[in-house]
Order: sequence, then structure tokens, then C-alpha cells
Amino acid sequence: MHHSTHDLLSPVPGIARQLHSFHFGPRGAGKVYIQASLHADELPGMLVAWHLKQRLGEMEQQGRLRKEIILVPVANPVGLEQVLLDAPLGRFELQSGENFNRRFVDLSDSIGDQVEGHLTQDPSHNLALIREYLRRGLDAHPAHTPLQSQRLTLQRLACDADMVLDLHCDFEAVEHLYTTPEAWPQVEPLARYLGVQASLLATDSGGQSFDECFSLVWWQLQQRFGKRFPIPQGSFSVTIELRGQADVSHPLATRDCQAILDFLIHAGVIEGQPASMPALVHPATPLAAVEPVMTPLGGLLVFHAAPGQYLQAGELIAEVIDPLNDRVTPLRNTQAGLLYARSIRRMATAGMVVAHVAGEQVCRSGYLLGN
Repeated sequence: MHHSTHDLLSPVPGIARQLHSFHFGPRGAGKVYIQASLHADELPGMLVAWHLKQRLGEMEQQGRLRKEIILVPVANPVGLEQVLLDAPLGRFELQSGENFNRRFVDLSDSIGDQVEGHLTQDPSHNLALIREYLRRGLDAHPAHTPLQSQRLTLQRLACDADMVLDLHCDFEAVEHLYTTPEAWPQVEPLARYLGVQASLLATDSGGQSFDECFSLVWWQLQQRFGKRFPIPQGSFSVTIELRGQADVSHPLATRDCQAILDFLIHAGVIEGQPASMPALVHPATPLAAVEPVMTPLGGLLVFHAAPGQYLQAGELIAEVIDPLNDRVTPLRNTQAGLLYARSIRRMATAGMVVAHVAGEQVCRSGYLLGN
């Protein structure tokens, strides 16, 4: 194992921040990148990463790693220190108000302009060429704020990886994931091993999140050059939502760690006999078919449906109670689907999204992510 530290831009004199990456296996034979807790108040993935760190060290000693695996257990030191009056605030940077998992650098156009005259009919050549220009572009891109510095450091670590796994969680949720339709054939075994209950697909959900800043650049280059040159899918990425914020335990983390290792064995990254693949709990559905259930007014939030429950259209998900005028407002879904996540808060405010239901019929377009 090789341990690297990466200095981030300091906000003021006297404060130093670093990202730590742990590198396992041989370099130059392919790369897998795994990070945890980019939203710093989402900690189940950090524990899974710790378990992975122990297991990967053992497997490296046994000579079982066929590709380099980079592990970043703490992907957001900036957000991790944001604790206000004993409340962790790890989703948004307090200085800018920006979501830590949005606005990663998009170099698709500039890379396309640079490589156009060098592309050939050899997909391996084109793969190496694009990766080289992607590394160069990110190395040359300036960082003017600590947040930009952190984003760029993470992108540089992962930009030439064959696969990118970004470990998150929701508020209260069952295990689910986000990836692209193009990557789904490669991601489906991971969904099976993890036992995810909702697999949500979108090529571009908006916001330039961490996972899509890798898959999207290859898709955009394929759209631009695909009729003239063979552009491979140079990277696929997936955001894994490891249940809810409170689901931090060794039994769950051990299980998730083993599922990821089983997937990496299946994918040929780790030497070994692949474990038998479980059935897929639910088929993948479009992210655009997810229904955000919103409350039209504020009040005490009382849930009647739990994550993991399959709902028919019109079922009662929650009630919003005004204790002053005794008004009770029911909240129902409009189409059938799996309730995969709900709010951890119990006092609703007007316009607040309290739950998400994964349906099958497309009901949204444009920007598909939450705040």
C-alpha cells in the first residue's frame, strides 16, 4: 500500500487541509477509484472504506490485485469540520453555499478540440489519448478557492480510472444507486451483490456531480466523434447510496465491503472465484421517473410509509399536522413505485420534499438532482 497526501488550498494562514489517498495493487494495468463521504455528514461509506482498506491490504499481500485500486476514505475534509452548534453541516460549503457534489470541472469541449486532429481508427489509441489530455487539462486548471482545490484534487485522482465508485447515503433510505443507462450492463452485477432496491439511470442529471463528470465526458466525446472515430467508454461511474445517515455499523459495513469486493472479483480487478450473483431486487428505472413528494405547507411530519415499501398510486405516505388549527394534510404519491428515501426531519416546511418514490413512468425533465 502506498499512502499519498494532497495539500489543499488554505483558506487563511495557519490552517492546513489535506486529502489522503491509499493506493493498492500494480500501477499501469488499469485503475479503480473509490471514495467516501463527499457529503461529509454521510458517514456509512467512510466505515465501508475503512473495512475495504483492511481487506485490500491483505489481498495486496496475497498478490491478488490485478489493477490499481485507489481509496479515499475521507473525500471532504472541508465539509467534515463544518459543525455548527453540535450540528454537522457537510452537504453545502458554508462560504459559497454550494453543494460539495456539484460543479465539478467539465473539460469535454476543450478536450474534444485538442484531440480531434489526433484521433484514429484504433480505440485503444483514442482511449489513451483522451485520458492524457484529460489529465493535462485538470493539471492546468486553476483553483481559486479551497472548494475548487478539493474538487480538482479528487478529479485528478479519478480522471483516468476504468471505474469510479462514490459512496454516499441518504437521510432515511434503503440501499440504492445512480448510474447511466450506458453503464448499466457493467453496474448491474454491483447492484446485485449489494442488494440495492432502486437503480436510477440518467445520462445527464444536471449539476455536474462527481460521478457524472467522468461518464459524461466520454459520452459527449462519443456524440461528437462517434460517427468518424471509435471512442470507447473510457470510464463508468456509480454513486452508491448506503442506506441512511444513521446506518453506521460494523455488520452493515462488513456486508457492503464484501459486496464491493465480490463485484471487483467478478470484474477481474481482484483474482478469485466470483461469488454466485444474487437476483436483482428491482429492475433499473429512469431517474426522470422519480417522484419527489412535496408538502404544500408546514407542520409536524408523521410518516405512514417506510423506505423499502412498494406503493400503489395514491397511497398515504405521510401527514402534515398543524397543531394550532388541527388541519391534517395527507401526502400521497401519484404513480406506483418504490419509496426508497425519506426525510430525517419531522417538522416540515412549505415546499419541502419529504420522500422520493422510484416510479417507472417519466415525470420530470431537465435538472433531476436534489439540492
